[in-house]
Amino acid sequence: MSKKLVIKVTAGADSAERCSQAFTVAAVAVASGVEVSLWLTGESAWFALPGRAATFDLPHSAPLPGLIEAIRAGGRITLCTQCAARRDITEKDVLEGVRIAGAQVFVQEAMADGTQALVY
Repeated sequence: MSKKLVIKVTAGADSAERCSQAFTVAAVAVASGVEVSLWLTGESAWFALPGRAATFDLPHSAPLPGLIEAIRAGGRITLCTQCAARRDITEKDVLEGVRIAGAQVFVQEAMADGTQALVY
């Protein structure tokens, strides 16, 4: 049975340590061979846009653009449908490979056999 990790990050620059922790755990899991699905919700939704991660700064943490690239290379990043709509973000606006999906897909992924879900 393969293991999957579904991570929902609700924080952005408003709670930098929590945000950084979610991206760090996701990138480490990808590097460890775990199937990762990272969900961007709330203020983290902005990191689905090109260039936004470069504006994030947290001392003594890995740079967010590098973490996002690592996750994109070996996992999946999803932007919450409602969060995108509230911020006027559309599919044409997001980083290549980022999908926009809603709660039904999140619940499906989180409830699948062999899956661990974390929320930051």
